Amino acid sequence: MSTELEIGRGKRGRRAYSLDDVAVIPSRRTRDPRDVSLHWQIDAFQFDLPYLAAPMDSVVSPATAIALGRLGMLGVLDLEGLWTRYEDPQPLLDEIAGLDDQRATERMQEIYREPIKAELITARLAQIREAGVTVAGALTPQRTQEFYQTVVDAGVDLFVIRGTTVSAEHVSNTTDPLNLKQFIYELDVPVIVGGVSAYTPALHLMRTGAAGVLVGFGGGAAS
Repeated sequence: MSTELEIGRGKRGRRAYSLDDVAVIPSRRTRDPRDVSLHWQIDAFQFDLPYLAAPMDSVVSPATAIALGRLGMLGVLDLEGLWTRYEDPQPLLDEIAGLDDQRATERMQEIYREPIKAELITARLAQIREAGVTVAGALTPQRTQEFYQTVVDAGVDLFVIRGTTVSAEHVSNTTDPLNLKQFIYELDVPVIVGGVSAYTPALHLMRTGAAGVLVGFGGGAAS
């Protein structure tokens, strides 16, 4: 059976599988692990290991993104996190790690009220670029219109647009929504979008011209 799917606009996609889709059973023939390649590619960028670290403050800092890149993986920096709100967020991250359950939500809301600063987006992405690894940063659809030019000018390699739920077309009577198809067409860098959890919305996102689609809800669930 073919593992390729017709996406549209002359594009075909390869079906992928999660660990839950695969069962390893004994067979007559085995494969030497040294003959197995875990390399993967998105647009023009190649990686040794199939890991994409979620754009979450609890997962990726500029230093983490650099370390992952040097190991052949991709770390995506959250461009709406503390690293783009504070010059030195480490004391706040340490504080958050030690908060008890009763205080955590209120205190985190206080900390994240600090505005995002365009100059810090530029500085963080430049730090990753100077290390010689692939640069990836993430914004929500709501913030993309405001900061995408800053991100592109900073020299991002892969632009991630990530939300709890992202659709190919958003309808609103009160705001001017992001037109994903037009945005991706006009942008000079590959775009990864998500998340979705079903075949049809994923297919619609593919048809916007996105280089990749995140499947799953929440930062740690996407794949």
